[in-house]
Amino acid sequence: MSGASPEEVRERRRRRRISWGLPPVWVRRIVLAPLIILLAFFWTPTALWLGIIVAGAVAWALPGRVRPLRVLFMVGLYLMWDAIALVWMFGLWIVSGFGWKIRSPRFEYEHYRLAGAMLKSLFRWARRILRLQIVSEDANIDAMAPGKPLIVVSRHAGPADSFIIVESLINRFDREPAIVLKDTLQWDPAIDVLLNRLPTRFVSSRRKRKPGSAGGAASVGQLAKGLDDNDALLIFPEGGNATPKRRERRIAQLRAGGHGELADRAEAMPHVMPPHAGGVLAAMDACPEAEVVFLAHTGLERLSTVRDIWRELPVDKRIVLKGWLAGDAPEGRKEREAWLYDWWAKVDAWIDVNQPPAADPQAVAVAKTA
Repeated sequence: MSGASPEEVRERRRRRRISWGLPPVWVRRIVLAPLIILLAFFWTPTALWLGIIVAGAVAWALPGRVRPLRVLFMVGLYLMWDAIALVWMFGLWIVSGFGWKIRSPRFEYEHYRLAGAMLKSLFRWARRILRLQIVSEDANIDAMAPGKPLIVVSRHAGPADSFIIVESLINRFDREPAIVLKDTLQWDPAIDVLLNRLPTRFVSSRRKRKPGSAGGAASVGQLAKGLDDNDALLIFPEGGNATPKRRERRIAQLRAGGHGELADRAEAMPHVMPPHAGGVLAAMDACPEAEVVFLAHTGLERLSTVRDIWRELPVDKRIVLKGWLAGDAPEGRKEREAWLYDWWAKVDAWIDVNQPPAADPQAVAVAKTA
């Protein structure tokens, strides 16, 4: 290793990191899900729950950061939120004939109602404790193409932005989202059970993919085939939260793959990562009657790491959503790939104009010492 460059050493270390594989479904259902319920309702002492409630009241009422109290309340709230959702879904499973009709249209609708109610309650508290403000700027997605299925192509930046978009699709725009997400989200028992009962595709990395299983683009295409007039397929073509290191790595991959022109275009878009075209184009091919909507948001860009989130608490952010109806796309894969990059450049330009003002260095220094 002595002759290796620093970049090669870092890459080898990254590949050697332990990758915790997702446990089997029976472990997630019989062990993880009941564990969350036990923690929320039985194992957590009453005194601790009283402390969590007091922490929430103090964090809401008092000025200043009081970070530990905010974190304590939000962790307790999320634990209870997960447990209530699991109990609710267990009741739906019983009513459906012990799972016999759980995938019928009626129970799919009930699960969307559950998702909308739970997300609405979660963000109601997030607005109070974390001082979040979520607004839509010309992003009335349902009014863009009423009565037609949608393919919503969104940027991915900041913690919980997928939750924010899904909540908006269900509660603001009256759409039933079909979602493409990373398989690691199934570690959360409530998300695991809920989304495995709804039209969802969990995409894993190539090295973790089972032999013979469909790749990411193929899975997206399969999901898009079932869209109807009130559905919205939500896809994040960046593949993960946009960070400077990931962006640089993706641009290098484009160049290594012989896509120098796309790499040049990606370098000119500093606020987003180069999009993976495969999933978007597969969805468009599988559901040609669907309208494509590009969705941008700004407000969470500086929250890339746990340290960032801790430093910013309460995050005190104004999250703005902006949507565009793409209209007709050109024919041909190469032309559509260029068209996707054209729209991604428009998303990047909007972010550049609407990103939050830079933080005051003196205020950041004070926050770090607080």
